[in-house]
Amino acid sequence: MSDAIGIYGAGAWGSALALTAARAGAEVILCGRNAEEAESLNATRRSPHLQDAVFPPAVTAHADPAALAGVDLLLLAVPAQACRSAAAALSGVAGPETVIVSCAKGIEQATGARPSAAIAAALPGRRVAVLSGPGFADDVARGLPTAVTIAAEDATLADAIARRLAGPTFRPYAATDVAGVELGGALKNVLAIAAGIVAGRALGASAQAAVITRGFVEMRRLAAAFGAEAETLMGLSGFGDLMLTCSSVQSRNYSFGLGIGRGEPPASFGRLAEGAATVGIAVQKAAEFSVEVPIMTAVAEVLAGHLSVDDAVDRLMARPLKRENVI
Repeated sequence: MSDAIGIYGAGAWGSALALTAARAGAEVILCGRNAEEAESLNATRRSPHLQDAVFPPAVTAHADPAALAGVDLLLLAVPAQACRSAAAALSGVAGPETVIVSCAKGIEQATGARPSAAIAAALPGRRVAVLSGPGFADDVARGLPTAVTIAAEDATLADAIARRLAGPTFRPYAATDVAGVELGGALKNVLAIAAGIVAGRALGASAQAAVITRGFVEMRRLAAAFGAEAETLMGLSGFGDLMLTCSSVQSRNYSFGLGIGRGEPPASFGRLAEGAATVGIAVQKAAEFSVEVPIMTAVAEVLAGHLSVDDAVDRLMARPLKRENVI
């Protein structure tokens, strides 16, 4: 086995993780689907996805997954809806000793599976871990201080991955609640859309605080129903990521919601935010678990065109009064 770190997915996040791994002292094999981009990165040391970043010689780019053969640590940096198919494409590359790290944030629409479960189904017998938490690709690429969570059911494995990726400006915390870490990353995207809608509709800072706070309660309720530990949602991959993505236009989900709040149709945004792909299945699973998620439900109905933003706000404000609780 090679001690190089492999990364499958050469978009902004995968490229930023490649820089991070290189700063940690690793040789990095970055594999994407675009041969021209790979050749350009190797020649110019730059990527179109991170235009201000200069890649060190330790990073080599490829468009053939075969380049990843033999790596013992493989980061899968593709969207949540593509995790299963991407993992299947690596079945002839990832050996039985290869550890796969899911870097996606979402829930699979077709099955309701978390990304790690989808990967494990496509690559049976491999150990699968998760990387999640508050970090924008541009910030990570620039070497700005960032803290994330690495989760694996085996605590020793989580610790080992964290040590491999840790660097001067990248601090991974190890955890064992894989479900909690993944659901925090997935559900905060939905609530970032809600926060963006509030801002785009100019509903005020008080409404923004209410959406984030009560949305966080929904996150914890639903994550607990999935079997996650509620305390995990208080960490970087839950509360930390929620605060980041609900407050910055760097967040694709927040920017998506901002446009919706301003009256722009979803089709005008081109590539949809990950939260838009997650919200429907999240609300469906909440119904199956008999968990109340009124804010997430409102986002789902607004995006589906079943409810206007104003009507969604009116409905949320007219809900029966209740005592505040944590879960």
